[in-house]
Amino acid sequence: MKTFLNEFKEFINRGNVMDLAVGVIIGGAFTSIVTALTDHIINPLIAVVAGGGTDNISGLVIPGTDIDFGAFISAIINFLIVAFVVFLLVKGINKVQDASGKILKKDNGETVVEEPPTCPFCKEEVKEGATRCPHCAAELPQAALPVKKTVAEA
Repeated sequence: MKTFLNEFKEFINRGNVMDLAVGVIIGGAFTSIVTALTDHIINPLIAVVAGGGTDNISGLVIPGTDIDFGAFISAIINFLIVAFVVFLLVKGINKVQDASGKILKKDNGETVVEEPPTCPFCKEEVKEGATRCPHCAAELPQAALPVKKTVAEA
């Protein structure tokens, strides 16, 4: 059971899972914009051109039609709010993942953090001890070692 939970944790922590979740959320929010556009602007225009019409007047509606700009603007505002919240969520998750280095020690109010090694050519992360970058295939000048940074505590 422990192995299963570790595998699930590893699956969730992958970047592509978060990208997929963001895509689904933004897609759902964008669907409301498209639905509002078709239901309140395009379909009534087609009805007017085809000779139909209604007497419903509310909000930002063109008199004598079903064109409701208020519903469409509301859908756009809802989309922007959802997109902003998702942006903040992803930004927070990325910050947590970036700060997931190992804390080595604390002394004199400073924290020493160990970050994974990166390729000096393409700046992508490489495994510790690697002599060649798996991303750009460059030969590293020396075996890759973790980078230790001193961070002042807030």
